[in-house]
Amino acid sequence: MSLPQDPIMLLSYINTQLRDHYCSLDELCASLDADRKAIEEKLGTVGYEYDEEKNRFL
Repeated sequence: MSLPQDPIMLLSYINTQLRDHYCSLDELCASLDADRKAIEEKLGTVGYEYDEEKNRFL
């Protein structure tokens, strides 16, 4: 499965996956074979950053 290209849809998808299935962004990226830096950059364009303590983008 490819990740959503729209940043807001990506935000929703990633945060849902982190909440329901993964303990960290690194674990999610490894499982989905996704590029962590690319996700962080794309979500950064809409003002979101990964919070490791909360395991979500805020």
